[in-house]
Amino acid sequence: MSRILGLAVAQVAPVVGDAEATFAKFAGEVRTLAAIVPAARLLVFPELYLTGMGSFGAATPAGYLDRVAEPIPGRLTERIRALARETGKWIVPGSIVDCDGDRLHNTAIAVSPDGEIAARYRKMFPWMPYEMSVPGDEHVTFDIPEVGRFGLAICYDGWVPEIMRTLAWMGAEVILQPTYTRTADRAQELILAQANAIVNQVYVVNPNAGQVFGTGRSIIVDPEGRVLAEGGAAVRSS
Repeated sequence: MSRILGLAVAQVAPVVGDAEATFAKFAGEVRTLAAIVPAARLLVFPELYLTGMGSFGAATPAGYLDRVAEPIPGRLTERIRALARETGKWIVPGSIVDCDGDRLHNTAIAVSPDGEIAARYRKMFPWMPYEMSVPGDEHVTFDIPEVGRFGLAICYDGWVPEIMRTLAWMGAEVILQPTYTRTADRAQELILAQANAIVNQVYVVNPNAGQVFGTGRSIIVDPEGRVLAEGGAAVRSS
């Protein structure tokens, strides 16, 4: 069997304050990547992209996250599932705000080309005190048949060595870590991505938001710590 997996990492920015317009942008990006990079079987986007949140320090309207939050499964995940079926791609759409009653979680999902939700991971280490989502309590991996096992982590999880180590112990060969870093500590995160890859002997795929809303510098690292790809700083996305 082939162990080669085509991968596309999107360094993009939302339409601020408009989750619906952001989804339309995301759908266009997925279709464009499917058309121009047909070898890419897996598409990975930044953390909280589909929420339409603005840059660090930008005022978020009261109750905004409650308004964009949805259960899983729900209308948003149904639309992502339909997009995966349409394009025949594995999609990790960053993370979304997942509501469980009155509890909000920062949740990453992986959707298969058949439109199935293959994995759901709730961020275990929200960036306190700025992020008030409820922490998850479960490490999550999923398999892409005939390719390998993938682990899910989100942004600040990468600062906690036990997260990546546990995923490696669970058999993950690649860790997908959607991120939305809008502060100066992106430089440290690049070092952490390399360190996590080296000490756990895994690939780390770490997309970050671009444009003025994030600091960019998305990165892909191999198990030896070599940087296979790195995005520019705050790349503009129209």
